[in-house]
Amino acid sequence: MNMATYPTKRLRRLRYNPLVRDMVRETELSKNDFIYPLFVVPGVQVKKPVKSMPGVFQMSVDVIVDECKEVEALGIPAVILFGIPEHKDEKGSEAYDPNGIVQKAIRAIKAEVKNLLVITDVCMCEYTSHGHCGVLSGEEILNDETVSLLAKEAVSHAEAGADIVAPSDMMDGRIAAIRKALDYKGFTKIPIMSYAAKYSSGYYGPFRDAAESTPAFGDRRSHQMDIGNSDEALREVESDIEEGADIVMVKPAGPYLDIIRRVKDTFGMPTAAYQVSGEYAMIKAAGINGWIDEERVMIESLVAIKRAGADMFLTYFAKDASKYLDKNRR
Repeated sequence: MNMATYPTKRLRRLRYNPLVRDMVRETELSKNDFIYPLFVVPGVQVKKPVKSMPGVFQMSVDVIVDECKEVEALGIPAVILFGIPEHKDEKGSEAYDPNGIVQKAIRAIKAEVKNLLVITDVCMCEYTSHGHCGVLSGEEILNDETVSLLAKEAVSHAEAGADIVAPSDMMDGRIAAIRKALDYKGFTKIPIMSYAAKYSSGYYGPFRDAAESTPAFGDRRSHQMDIGNSDEALREVESDIEEGADIVMVKPAGPYLDIIRRVKDTFGMPTAAYQVSGEYAMIKAAGINGWIDEERVMIESLVAIKRAGADMFLTYFAKDASKYLDKNRR
């Protein structure tokens, strides 16, 4: 096949006119891509700023409900809830308490906000006194004992009215256990969004402030993935799909665009990505200091995640990005 060359070939022809540029654009953001993370805490009329994440707050249930009404009005389809309990213990018992903070928030949101999916983070780190993701024996996280509690937590979220549960712990076998527990309780229609390829990343720092989940000792490298591994991510994702995951997630997003693409190309599953706290905080900080055009970089970062293959993404920019799309709608 003979290919045209310059001067017959002029690739800039499709760039001169903004209407033509819009017609040939390969990747478009949509509000349906966005999942907005929220941090719920005990109390009334609490809206406490997270210092390392400008524009992000810890909110009490009543404030969360108002926030969800705004999210719904903006056309964002989903939120994901992270809970900070009043009391923490070694087994994270408030995580699976029917009257725990997330369970209360689910019921309150569902009672007042009708067109919003409520996704729940299923993990132990926010609820344990030691800040680790499961039950400990000394300084070792016990996999199987933790998995049984995660299944209880997922069921308690479903019973409260959650639409999707999202286990983020990276314990082996937790998807199968959660699917079995949900099905046994009659929640066969509740999807599982698995944090399937979750890396042990330095980008999580601000989240630890927001969720008050910094480990009291050590780190999470015994269960979260090594940052240098790519093939392992495919094995993790494959295992979760085999165990019953309906949506698989890569976390973080921006530094792992190659993993998103490999996961999407390999499995063709609904694929989520999490633009994590550190990614958000860096863009916000640089924008506040006038070093970058914050709005432009925000959109560019989200387009990159979608271009890599993500069907949906958790992002703290969800509200700002939705307002941008409204403002720039043609």
